[in-house]
Amino acid sequence: MSQPAKFPNVTVDAKANVYFDGKVVSHSIHFADGSKKTIGLIYPGEYHFGTAAAERMEIIAGSCDVTLDGTTDSIHYGEGTAFDVPANSGFNIAVAEGICEYICSFLP
Repeated sequence: MSQPAKFPNVTVDAKANVYFDGKVVSHSIHFADGSKKTIGLIYPGEYHFGTAAAERMEIIAGSCDVTLDGTTDSIHYGEGTAFDVPANSGFNIAVAEGICEYICSFLP
């Protein structure tokens, strides 16, 4: 899986989405077709996120360990990998060191 280094012809929300006292920060990008993604950074720590819409989290730098709600297995994801989260669900994400960079796509 390879994400482009740039997204042409998009609109970016200048206001950041800031979670967990600034340890998770993202910006929303909007595409001409009406779709939306967020791109962001996760600093070391453990966090839980809830989802309304289904989403795909693509790790573009760094790494993390993820446990989807309703499961007990933690799976390690590194650069170039992705995981899907069902709608109306959630996940725990842990970053042990460095910064984990991601692209979150909202799925239909």
